[in-house]
Amino acid sequence: MAVFHFKGRSLRGELRVPSDKSISHRSIMLSSINDGEVVVKNFLSSEDCLNTLKAFKELGAQIEKRGEEIVVKGKGKRSLKEPFNVLDLGNSGTSIRLISGILAGQPFYTVLTGDQYLRRRPMDRIAVPLRMMGAEIYGREVGKYPPLTVIGKEKLKGIKYKSPKASAQVKSAVLLAGLFTDEEVEITEPAKSRDHTERMLRAFGVEVIEEGLTVKLGEKRELKAELEISVPADISSAAFFMVGALITPGSEVLLKEVILNPTRTGILKVMERMGADFEVLNRRETSGEEIGDVLVRFTPELRPTVIEGEEIPTLIDEIPVIALLATQAEGETVIKDAAELRVKESDRIKSTVENLKAIGAEVEELPDGMVIRGKSKLKGGKVSSHGDHRIAMTFTIASLITENPVEIDDTECVSTSYPGFFDDLKKLLR
Repeated sequence: MAVFHFKGRSLRGELRVPSDKSISHRSIMLSSINDGEVVVKNFLSSEDCLNTLKAFKELGAQIEKRGEEIVVKGKGKRSLKEPFNVLDLGNSGTSIRLISGILAGQPFYTVLTGDQYLRRRPMDRIAVPLRMMGAEIYGREVGKYPPLTVIGKEKLKGIKYKSPKASAQVKSAVLLAGLFTDEEVEITEPAKSRDHTERMLRAFGVEVIEEGLTVKLGEKRELKAELEISVPADISSAAFFMVGALITPGSEVLLKEVILNPTRTGILKVMERMGADFEVLNRRETSGEEIGDVLVRFTPELRPTVIEGEEIPTLIDEIPVIALLATQAEGETVIKDAAELRVKESDRIKSTVENLKAIGAEVEELPDGMVIRGKSKLKGGKVSSHGDHRIAMTFTIASLITENPVEIDDTECVSTSYPGFFDDLKKLLR
């Protein structure tokens, strides 16, 4: 149980939030099946990413820490070994789904599990295409939930898969499994999802072809590169301080080295439509990803907006904190087409709506989103994070403007993505 109340204080200063979780995961995974040495700078040492690192050590990858850097000495995509232990991925859906794609092409037996929240998250979305490619995958309820057993094959079959959802995790699992076949591999999505896997595969020398919403693997499927990967700051983590600055009088925050990949910047487009006072400075590129510094100032007059359709995958993790932002806009903000939030670390639609109501917001739950009616004076109260890091951080930020304290039942879950969140918040408080 933790109690927060910062009303009357502002956020001022500059901050480099932790590195991007998605890229940190992929840097370890791809480096472990690469033929060559990779140096990873600014790796995110959160629970989720450390669980990925530990899993690949269990699979025989040579990974060591050298000062502030992670060094991976890869010996090729066939170099992994059957693990002695069950691989525990903690709370990380990215880890279990992407690793399953790699393990589909390994001719051995592996068991994957996680914490109580991960064991409730659906895995059939990756099990279905991976089975079509020839892997054996078993789990609770006919492979729907972890623990998962993966029995891979030396050589998989090709696939032309139409994914029912826009999901970077499903797309990545198929592409990673596709490294272990010479046959055609392609996946088509209903909307474009994050493309970090495609970008990083290209950096390792793999041929990846994009045709509209379809992604294909070309003939070059060997990972053979000597690389230095510098992981940029995570826009999903920066989002909490962006919203905090926008809603808190007297605030001005500069967020450094934030990833600006177009598949991740939906929150900036929403902020622009809402009339937020912000600007992106010093745009540049690092390790194949665009980055920049985002300067955000308090904005007393925010406009409502509609968030839907193809925009949803570009801001799916930021929706809880965007909903908080919408409580301070004059009018009705609608979020829809976001049913994917129901199967995150918690049911984020339900969690967000219930908690916003508990602190005094006017909000209505929809099957695939919510309607937020502002502008609300938030009173504070008791909320539940449901063990979800993004819910816990969202309602900590809410306490900047609530009349009374916000009491959160579990904040330990924040360490899965942002171990230093509360320390960074204190640094900015004035």
